[in-house]
Amino acid sequence: MLKVANAPCSWGVIEGIEGERYDYVRVLNEIAATGYAGTELGDWGFMPIDPAALRAELASRKLDLLASWVSVKLHDATQHEQSAADCVRTAKLLAEVGGSGCFIVLGNDPYADPIRTKHAGRVTPELGMSDAQWVVFAKGANYVAQRVMDDTGLRTVFHHHIGTWVETPAETARFLEMTNPEIVGLVFDTGHWSFAGGDEVVGLKQHADRVWLVHFKDHEPNVARQSREQEWDGPTSVGHGIFPELGKGDVDFPAVLATLREMGYDGWIVVEQDVLPGMGKPKESAQRNRDYLRQIGL
Repeated sequence: MLKVANAPCSWGVIEGIEGERYDYVRVLNEIAATGYAGTELGDWGFMPIDPAALRAELASRKLDLLASWVSVKLHDATQHEQSAADCVRTAKLLAEVGGSGCFIVLGNDPYADPIRTKHAGRVTPELGMSDAQWVVFAKGANYVAQRVMDDTGLRTVFHHHIGTWVETPAETARFLEMTNPEIVGLVFDTGHWSFAGGDEVVGLKQHADRVWLVHFKDHEPNVARQSREQEWDGPTSVGHGIFPELGKGDVDFPAVLATLREMGYDGWIVVEQDVLPGMGKPKESAQRNRDYLRQIGL
């Protein structure tokens, strides 16, 4: 049975973005109040890192812990060891609090590379990694995932993401071809996939055996057009609402949901409406997003 979670990024707690943030108490309270069954961890230190304290906070709100993004630097071989250490540290907390079904989400240094950040949503093959760079990147992912598995028993999923080295459907496919399918899966994000030029249903079917976690995020085509015409970078596009409330963009969520059920997917669906710190009214958006999902049978 599919379960629905939300994540701190819907409250502007987003990696690589500066600004005043809500505290975790408010975020957890509002996730629970708006009808979600679980949450991701958010950046390390946003929520309590003491297992007993975190377990108590979640239990008091009847929320499950299911995953955590960890920013890594897979493109830099000198950083693989540190990336693995960061992921193992987070995985130990996830395993102790959330159990063996939790995932480490590899997010490769978002918005850190100026060229990829500048061209978010309009990446061309010429802006991609060389063959040698791909070897380093894939080796890093396999190494980190193996360390996480060996030390905690948890599996790892990779997040294709605007403003990173793996954004487009073609780049995602190459990444999956070069990594170990037993320990590296994919978190399929509908909004990032669409902004990168992909069709969500096609992508899900293409990578069905590697989709271990799903992020529901909408995509605003008018903002995407403006972004391309005015050459906005990734954070600017987010600030202009490239990822609106569910049902307000062009992602066909009924078709996505039907495809997931056809695939036999029975994991978590995480609502992620990426916003900048202080942007919008997260609780109200979270409620409307949850209401929309109920309307389409989730």
